[in-house]
Amino acid sequence: MADNLTSRKQDYAQWYNDLVLKGGLAEHSDVRGCMVIKPYGFALWENMRDVLDKMFKETGHQNAYFPLFIPKSYLSKEASHVEGFAKECAVVTHYRLKNDPNGNGVIVDPEAKLEEELIVRPTSETIIWSTYKGWIQSYRDLPILVNQWANVVRWEMRTRLFLRTAEFLWQEGHTAHATKEEAIAETEQMLDVYAKFVEEYMALPVIKGVKTANERFAGAEDTYCIEALMQDGKALQAGTSHFLGQNFAKAFDVKFADKNNNVEYVWATSWGVSTRLIGALIMAHSDDEGLVMPPRIAPLQVVIVPIYNKDAEARQKIDDKANALVKELRAQGIRVKYDNDDTTRPGWKFAEYELRGVPVRIALGARDLENNVAEVARRDEKTKASVSLDGLTGHVATLLEEIQNNMYNKALSFRNENITKVDSWDAFVKTLDEKGGFVSSHWDGTPETEDKIKELTKATIRCIPLNNEQEAGACVLTGKPSTQRVLFARAY
Repeated sequence: MADNLTSRKQDYAQWYNDLVLKGGLAEHSDVRGCMVIKPYGFALWENMRDVLDKMFKETGHQNAYFPLFIPKSYLSKEASHVEGFAKECAVVTHYRLKNDPNGNGVIVDPEAKLEEELIVRPTSETIIWSTYKGWIQSYRDLPILVNQWANVVRWEMRTRLFLRTAEFLWQEGHTAHATKEEAIAETEQMLDVYAKFVEEYMALPVIKGVKTANERFAGAEDTYCIEALMQDGKALQAGTSHFLGQNFAKAFDVKFADKNNNVEYVWATSWGVSTRLIGALIMAHSDDEGLVMPPRIAPLQVVIVPIYNKDAEARQKIDDKANALVKELRAQGIRVKYDNDDTTRPGWKFAEYELRGVPVRIALGARDLENNVAEVARRDEKTKASVSLDGLTGHVATLLEEIQNNMYNKALSFRNENITKVDSWDAFVKTLDEKGGFVSSHWDGTPETEDKIKELTKATIRCIPLNNEQEAGACVLTGKPSTQRVLFARAY
């Protein structure tokens, strides 16, 4: 275990916090519940964002930007939506400060009260659908396929870096369609985009499913989700895609004339993922030595560390070879750094890059050059090998893909080993307490039973898996008839 790092077994929550802070991803800010994302953490988010942005555009979406502030009255127009977010809203009531006449700095100017309070967006459905009313008159204006990259505020009382903060970064797609079928197809398509990204780039297997009515997004008719499993046996919702029906179109009177000149309400979707994905990545892959980064989105894929001696000529040869390697690797699109800062020793650098999860480390010394080799270490398995300098670039490119696949397969095996079919209440509780993971059990389909199970165990229905196998059974709590199993878990 790295120095000053708590182990997973010792205290999983503290281990996570240690990795975020000491791995250089983020830190707490002076604003309660908010975080500062440091350059290394933001580089990770940028890599994730860039891949997703390309995937969105490949599926026909465009980026736009909408206001941070939402008139309070807008949230009142969709009843379930305002009920879902009311307790999390930050409210702007005044627009000016003034000097305190008592000399205590500045105070809110009581004369500068807003006629209508503004909500700092917790999500943007209302402001966007008020805007779409002006954009949509005819079927020719549809579909609208828009995404925005933004920040949102949800006034969380208990926060944890990346997983739950008062302000966080995300993307939110908001689309408008002429038919119900088109909107549902869009909802399902974006769920597939999220699953592809999380599995192929984050190396994290997910289960695609539909939320129950209790867990559905406020204002949606259906919420589709991807659920992932963390190393402590808790689930994490990694992304959601919502079929909104005509709820927001009706709330904001957004209609269109179809090809037969009949006037209809528009059909809607929304979908989003956030910086919470960084929390998922940390908890799914990292170990007691630090972060473990999937190569495809790692801020730094390869680091080269020189092993210098006192011979200036030998040092120059190491520098020349390392710089040539950097050029070759960058030509292959590999993110690489040559750390030739000689104020720190190689051993310290090895530990630091291990803590930060850099997938591949190359060590190069004078003796290595004489033997035409380099020491290549991989972070995921903490192994190293002597590799010929001839063709090293190709070897590293192959190794990065091998690491990516290995990380996915390891996470997949863990996930599959931690899906447990359970048919009795005693076994249900025991599995949650002693093993964790996903518990596959029958449920009678009622929100009352769902609430009671949550009250008794703190476990929620994470999803009803898509294309779920139908089978006759009895609800794990009530014994009432059931036609399918659902996935329960304790969750973040």
